[in-house]
Amino acid sequence: MERYREIEKSIIKKYRKEIWSKFVKAIKEFELIKENDKIAVCISGGKDSFLLAKCLEELKRHGQFKFDLEFIVMDPGYTKETLEQVIETAKILNLKINIFKSNIFEVSKKSLGDNPCFLCARMRRGHLYSKARELGCNKIALGHHFNDVIETVMLNMIFNGQFSSMMPKLKSENFEGIELIRPLYYVFEKDVISWAKKNDLNFIGCACSVTKKGIGRRKQIKELIEDLKKINPNIDYNIFKATCNVNLNTMISYYKDSKIYNFLDYYDN
Repeated sequence: MERYREIEKSIIKKYRKEIWSKFVKAIKEFELIKENDKIAVCISGGKDSFLLAKCLEELKRHGQFKFDLEFIVMDPGYTKETLEQVIETAKILNLKINIFKSNIFEVSKKSLGDNPCFLCARMRRGHLYSKARELGCNKIALGHHFNDVIETVMLNMIFNGQFSSMMPKLKSENFEGIELIRPLYYVFEKDVISWAKKNDLNFIGCACSVTKKGIGRRKQIKELIEDLKKINPNIDYNIFKATCNVNLNTMISYYKDSKIYNFLDYYDN
């Protein structure tokens, strides 16, 4: 059996409980894919996005309804060696990728500010939406997993002073008719790492020179959560659960659709 077939088999066999079942659960529970969708699968070159690509490819082959996939890779300014590694990994996984360039790394270095990762992510999203539209796609799929979700909740609380999460799907405000979906929403990062190691796969990490210097806030939050798990090993589950159990009666204020609501608005009623 060819190597890529063995890798595909591992997702639905060895990692059926840890990866495949959770992937399918998110697809069904959040209605992430519908008949005749055309999805741009955004591959960064890391373990998460490559796993997502293989999961979606498997679902396309054996799923209950028809949809199409485009595997797109944005080169934000990778070194020659990094880009070659991404291309080689795609070959190993038997994925036909569409590479396009942008100048995101160059712009990010000139505009570091307090949160370069946020700026980089925002620019990446815009380029990916544009490419998806060019290819006639109505959705883009990103490889964010369970740990990304809870880290985002903590990032927003600690650095932005608001309680907000990373949604499993989101309609684009600037690209009408295009949705963002996150099918790995329930998958733990440790299981993605295990899958990669089991199949002897090497992926690129964040190739940004800024985060390599240890400036990234997400890295700080990841370390904070690991420290908090020493106090309560279920803290990651509880952070996630909190986003599903918001009691508005105990909130001072909240906003929805650009309108702000305050508890005093209905306190005397």
